[in-house]
Amino acid sequence: MSSVSSLAHRPASTGVVSPEPAPETAAGMPALRAAFAPVPGYLNAATLGLPPRAVVEATHEAITEWQLGRATAAGYDDAVQTARALYAGLVGAPLDWVAVGSQTSVFAGLVAAALPDDAEVVCVSGDFSSMVFPFLAHADRGVRVRQVPLEDLAASVTPGTALVAFSLAQSACGNLVDAADVVRAAKEVGALTFCDLTQAAGWLPVDATDYDITVCSAYKWLCQPRGTAYLTVRPQLVPTIRPIHAGWYAGEDVWASCYGPQMHLAADAGRFDVSPAWLSWVGAVPALQVMSMVPTGAIRDHDVALADGLRARLGLARAGRPVVSLTDPDGRIAARLGERGAVVASRAGRVRIAFHVWNGEDDVELVADALAGLPPQH
Repeated sequence: MSSVSSLAHRPASTGVVSPEPAPETAAGMPALRAAFAPVPGYLNAATLGLPPRAVVEATHEAITEWQLGRATAAGYDDAVQTARALYAGLVGAPLDWVAVGSQTSVFAGLVAAALPDDAEVVCVSGDFSSMVFPFLAHADRGVRVRQVPLEDLAASVTPGTALVAFSLAQSACGNLVDAADVVRAAKEVGALTFCDLTQAAGWLPVDATDYDITVCSAYKWLCQPRGTAYLTVRPQLVPTIRPIHAGWYAGEDVWASCYGPQMHLAADAGRFDVSPAWLSWVGAVPALQVMSMVPTGAIRDHDVALADGLRARLGLARAGRPVVSLTDPDGRIAARLGERGAVVASRAGRVRIAFHVWNGEDDVELVADALAGLPPQH
């Protein structure tokens, strides 16, 4: 991987950086599906996305370059900056809104630390812990976390609410938050919105600028290596958030920020960057390029058609999302699916079946046949 001296300073552009124009139809879906090695029965994108072939190749090449002593920090930085730009385009955010890191909980902790004492945070009951624990950790200074049912989230926002923190798609079951209602309710009382896109970006078209702050761990539906995560921050909020994880990579000029005594942080969301796990970002770039081959709406249509097709086979109503969640308190359904060669997840007393771009009608048949004869599920 060659050194890229032009990346010694952060990109000057603050506009939206888009990937190569994608066709406006689903015509590219066969090519997109062909970008993945076939893995029959893999229905677990909501836990761990599969890497496109190009990700495997790029990572293998990078490891070889490292082994041969040809890897460079500036060369790895090229991958980080390219991924930042591609992600910005994917979620419709200006480049200066985007910070890079490794985990959702780290960025959520940054947001939690910026809350004033005695602030009220409204969360979804049963949401993934990385969107709840960081706020509960500030109880000693009076931060109050009110957890409410998903369907009541917007109605639960009051004039005393400082922040609404929620996953757009719920981890355990795939249910979607009515984000427009939540954003409207928050604006009416002056509360901020913090939205986790982890279980949505990659299959659902999203616009990060609809929210004040978003976070996304990209190793699920975006099919990147674990260790890549993105934060978007509305520019007006940047000065109000203390960069508690500031290190050399948060500097305006990262290569001039390796040593003190002076600190000159990036003026934009880059001040919240966490020093990257380099090899993960090598894989992030081809993953984003592959997932940008078709409009995200076409991916949604493919994924949802398969999931709703399975629901129809099971006598369930269509749901318009790629996750089928079935009651399974004793794990019997998960065990039967595993015996038939399906890879699924057990979550919160339910079995979670997630369809993504590599799946096809044969996977619907596999699950439907495996569950034949069992009592109706919901």
